Amino acid sequence: MADLQQPEWAYFDGDVRPWSEAVLHVDSEAVKRGLNVFEGMKGYWSADGSEFGVVALPRHFARLQRSARILHVPCPVGPREFEEACRKLVGRLLGPDRDMWVRATLFVTEGHWGQDDRSDLVLTAFHQPAERPEPIALGVSTWQRASDVTVPPRVKAGTNYQVSRLARIEGRGRGYGEMVLLNRAGRVSEATGSCVLVVRGGTVFTPPATEGVLESITVDIIEALCGPLGIPFVRRPIDRTELQVADELGVAGTLAEIVKVHRFEEFDMPEHTPILDAIADRFWAAARQEDPHEAVDLTVLARRAELS
Repeated sequence: MADLQQPEWAYFDGDVRPWSEAVLHVDSEAVKRGLNVFEGMKGYWSADGSEFGVVALPRHFARLQRSARILHVPCPVGPREFEEACRKLVGRLLGPDRDMWVRATLFVTEGHWGQDDRSDLVLTAFHQPAERPEPIALGVSTWQRASDVTVPPRVKAGTNYQVSRLARIEGRGRGYGEMVLLNRAGRVSEATGSCVLVVRGGTVFTPPATEGVLESITVDIIEALCGPLGIPFVRRPIDRTELQVADELGVAGTLAEIVKVHRFEEFDMPEHTPILDAIADRFWAAARQEDPHEAVDLTVLARRAELS
């Protein structure tokens, strides 16, 4: 698991430094109020092992900036500095046989209640197995997603994931690998760390951002992949009971990728999943550079020949 790894290096205070030096003051806004915004980015080795590319890096940086703007968090770097910081850290940690997930976080290190705030970009990176995720069991949490006037779901911030943490703990005790969060109207919002995909009658459905969903980069990619595959893709509200009667059910996100659900609560889901399989096959072919697609835009951060 990524959260159990302790890499040798992190990007902190403008450079790659030993992991033990990446510390925050106990009185910083980041520590006292959990004030941060973040992004998670996934990088893949090409099928021939020659290049390592991160999917949608510019789009992740743009979303980081949007989250920072809503929470009035200053962003101390531009897109070029951001990409170079990712390249420096990945170059120090990357190995030839595993993929990598990079977390970019803006921590507010100085200021008070939005006055004279300063932030620091911190990058951490964790190895991931170069294999597809296994199907999971999915449940529905008793915890709910916050609304736009409480903790805006379109902000990817640490504070937004407190409810996800509680739902994960709840689900773990019930034997579920992931949990669905409903919104205040009782409709499907998203899972704790990914978006929900429902297939009915050959069409892929997913809730729109107005249902309390993060504006997902992965879902945008899936929508773009569906077009050439001839798969209709619709964003609309989804009722909880639709999950029970879905032809196929899955979750999708940067770290999760595209994960099929083999059991939803007490219901076994159909084993035959042609729609989700086709989307996953197309995504992986693009991410591995076997069959590129413009929606799976890759920023090459390292080449095998350059690794020491």
